[in-house]
Amino acid sequence: MLFAGQFARLANPRYELGVVHGVVFVDVEVPLLGVFRRLGRHGVQGRAELGKTQFGPRTRLPTVGLVFERRASDSPWISSVWTCRSERIAEMTSVATETWGLVFWEQEGAAHAGVTGPESRTGTAPVPEGADFVGVQFAVGTSLRAVAAPSLVDSGIMLPDVTDRGFWLDGSRWETPRPDDVEALVERFVRGGVVARDPLVAETLHGAPPTVTERTLERRFRAATGLTRGAVRQIERARTAAILLASGETPGDVVSKLDYYDEPHLARALRRFVGRTARELREGVGGAIALDPAQRTTA
Repeated sequence: MLFAGQFARLANPRYELGVVHGVVFVDVEVPLLGVFRRLGRHGVQGRAELGKTQFGPRTRLPTVGLVFERRASDSPWISSVWTCRSERIAEMTSVATETWGLVFWEQEGAAHAGVTGPESRTGTAPVPEGADFVGVQFAVGTSLRAVAAPSLVDSGIMLPDVTDRGFWLDGSRWETPRPDDVEALVERFVRGGVVARDPLVAETLHGAPPTVTERTLERRFRAATGLTRGAVRQIERARTAAILLASGETPGDVVSKLDYYDEPHLARALRRFVGRTARELREGVGGAIALDPAQRTTA
């Protein structure tokens, strides 16, 4: 649930719709870390191991005012599918993530949808009251055809003309998914060429020897994720460390398991990518965050 801050930052934006040469555009200003960042104009269009953290088929993550449920997917295009309900909470800490996603939510009878980009650092994000969310986080190496991955880093896009039945993306109208329909939607994206996938990126990240030069590999990482190869690995490692600490591991054990140089090195990574200290993660304090020690697996 590291991407909670992404959808929270998309909530309640100021936006304007316009039509240029028959193409609908959305101009969005989204509250981000206490200021408004302009996103620009986009055409509608169990075992903890680095990169392989396993939560089981479904993981429920209750936090103060936020109840998440996450499940894995058998699709190579998808990292996870999740749902969330927000109640009585104004803001939360968002955790860095190396992947992008789609999020759909309803609040006060109105439907919304957005593209959430990778986050290169932790931050504080507002959370809309009484909203119900469905989201999909795409696998590393998967990208949107219509939007360059680097332009999505620390950013996002609100999609216009959203209803509880459909939304626009990449020039076509798509059916708004329910939690169990996400794989079918993504498969339609694949057939329609809406998403692309560079398998070399994921394979190399998870230990396969690169079959291209280092320069080519770095270029493909940036094209597919918007981030450097090193940044992707640092974010994954910090998130894995946070999960281990939240589940009761000691900082010393985490340093050893994840090959941090020492505990100060771990502390710097947590501060940059997670927004918590090791003590706060172990004790479950510091406010709402989507990495919580009170997580449990559900069927």
